[in-house]
Amino acid sequence: MCSRKSIWSVAVPSPLRRCFDYLAPSELLVTPRPGLRVRVPFSRRELVGVLTKCLNSDSVSSTVKLKVVDKVLDEEPLLGGTLFRLLEWSSRYYHHPIGEVFSAALPTLLRQGGGVLYRGQRCWLLSDAGQLVDQEILKRAPKQRCLLALLGEYERLSDQQLSGHVEGWQAPMRALREKGLVIAEQQPEVSKSLSEVIPELNSEQSVAVHDVIAGLDDFHPFLLNGVTGSGKTEVYLSLAEKVIEQGRQVLILVPEIGLTPQLVSRFQQRFAVPIALMHSGLNDQERLDSWIIARDGRAPLIIGTRSAVFSQIKNLGLIIIDEEHDSSFKQQDGFRYSARDVAVMRARLEKVAIVLGSATPSLETLHNVAQGRYRELKLTQRAGDAKPPKIERLDVRGQYMEHGLSNALIKRMHQHLGNGGQVLLFLNRRGYSPTLMCHDCGWSVECHRCDSHMVLHQHERRLRCHHCSHEVQVMPACPQCKSTQLRPIGQGTERIEEALRQHFPEYGILRIDRDTTRRKGSLQVMIDEIHEGKHQILLGTQMLAKGHHFPKVTLVGIIDAEQGLYSADYRAIERMAQQILQVSGRAGRADRPGTVMIQTHHPDHPMLRQLLEQGYTTFANTLMNERKESEMPPYSALALLRAESVEKSLPQAFLSEVYQLAMAHGVPDVLLLGPIPSPMARRAGRYRAQLLIQAPQRGALHRLLSPLMLQLESSKLGRKVRWSLDVDPIEMY
Repeated sequence: MCSRKSIWSVAVPSPLRRCFDYLAPSELLVTPRPGLRVRVPFSRRELVGVLTKCLNSDSVSSTVKLKVVDKVLDEEPLLGGTLFRLLEWSSRYYHHPIGEVFSAALPTLLRQGGGVLYRGQRCWLLSDAGQLVDQEILKRAPKQRCLLALLGEYERLSDQQLSGHVEGWQAPMRALREKGLVIAEQQPEVSKSLSEVIPELNSEQSVAVHDVIAGLDDFHPFLLNGVTGSGKTEVYLSLAEKVIEQGRQVLILVPEIGLTPQLVSRFQQRFAVPIALMHSGLNDQERLDSWIIARDGRAPLIIGTRSAVFSQIKNLGLIIIDEEHDSSFKQQDGFRYSARDVAVMRARLEKVAIVLGSATPSLETLHNVAQGRYRELKLTQRAGDAKPPKIERLDVRGQYMEHGLSNALIKRMHQHLGNGGQVLLFLNRRGYSPTLMCHDCGWSVECHRCDSHMVLHQHERRLRCHHCSHEVQVMPACPQCKSTQLRPIGQGTERIEEALRQHFPEYGILRIDRDTTRRKGSLQVMIDEIHEGKHQILLGTQMLAKGHHFPKVTLVGIIDAEQGLYSADYRAIERMAQQILQVSGRAGRADRPGTVMIQTHHPDHPMLRQLLEQGYTTFANTLMNERKESEMPPYSALALLRAESVEKSLPQAFLSEVYQLAMAHGVPDVLLLGPIPSPMARRAGRYRAQLLIQAPQRGALHRLLSPLMLQLESSKLGRKVRWSLDVDPIEMY
């Protein structure tokens, strides 16, 4: 507890890794406590900071002239309690400025100094006319008809709940309102849940639920290792039901916003409770409303992407991380934290259980299981009568390929489509082709700002760099030799779609990638159309591979399986395996058997054969042994220091200085690799270099980084470059 007349240590959002001292305001109406927001003068600006502690005036030099806190913005700490300790730990572990860490934990409106004002949820319900209207008159407006049916079923739905059911619902709802068929009320009501038949848990699911429930009263980390389609979500629902019955709250993290609506829909169908949604698709006020109802305990369920891990939650009882292996849980710029790892630490501090679910667990998580830190719960059987898909390697060496499609795959597609099934084709490369090349002189289009080729987007007649977004029109002739023989090299999803329309003109074809889902709500519309059977052939990137349930898909074709076999990134093979199995899991999820065909030029590669013939567990054990021999994570700790500048020599010069400073500390067993140019040495017009720091134990790594980061703040070269530190990096470029 702080005294009213003292010096306050305040964390302000700045790149400096320390707090700043201020005099307490002369008039103080609240008891100063850590976690309060304050407005303070900083340089020539005013910033919103967070009070971290009160200091004795004797601890500050009398020669220091301190500024005075302008205003205390809160009556109660917004970042107090266990969350305050979690944020302090995150700042120390990731060696990121404490003020920026506190700022990242607040919704935008609170970060800007706004009040904690709950707007209340706008709820929609049918008007008298809407209850009587014949929905057939809306047959040409399917979204409006869908919304009427939902309101008839649920009686009342809030904006957030509608977002969980139908993305892009706003425009059709406005149309219904103009027709007088719906009305809106500003009140925080909760819809009734659907009277659905709750499936009975199988023996493995029941054991998993029982074991987690038994460990709710303290920190117990669990790995829910379940094959695709094994009913992990049903386990989550059962666990949430038990926790809610105890009057506690559940935090559920998902890797991407695209998975949020379908998961929310499952929980809304089961529970008639408020759900706090937290993801980038919400506006600032919606995000603040969710933060408030989570903090006040009014929302038993909090569902969000990675930043939701820092939500203030009144009575947390359980944390669930779906698809824990997914790299989207790692923030790749600014405050580079892993939401999965932060969530584990939060569960430890809160003394609650945490469940990490995946069909393809990360090697770090499997290592924690092997070390006895986590307990593994296995789901080996698919839910219901679904059988695992049959996986076939299709050797395409020497075969005729039309735009990346082999005759064998095309023939099998005809068979499955003729039997009434859906076909899913996976290629994790959007655009028409990876590059455009002159057939006469060999010139190819390169980005003038990056060390990368420009990708051809044929539909728009544009060449686009997927790294810096620079784009130009397709040129009519080669700028080097003036030849008009410019040819696309390689395949992207656009080119595959073109070939499919030639071979399967009688079937509906849907392409799902970042280019076709740019409009808000478009992905959910496409998913709904897939379930309605409007499209028989589904083509897409990794957006299709994660968590979706397509019961009519009986054939999955993986067009280019070996992209990760020969990458310089030591994690590439692990990611390749996870991607293959996640995509394969879309086949045969209902009562119809599924088949997976993997086109490959390397059918005898030992890692690919082991994955497909012996399964992920054996494959992962082999990778673990390789990591152990090479002393790579999880058998060592890494930090990657990156630097970039418009001047080519500066990043290397700065990192060379860092190397010398690090060596001077003499921390035993720490290995410095570099500095070297980054794998992509020039990106977005800036030259890039990196220094990899490796240690056998995390303690040694942090003993070096803590003093080193403070030294770099005063580096003259450091002010001339843009540099960042990434602890536990998952991307090496």
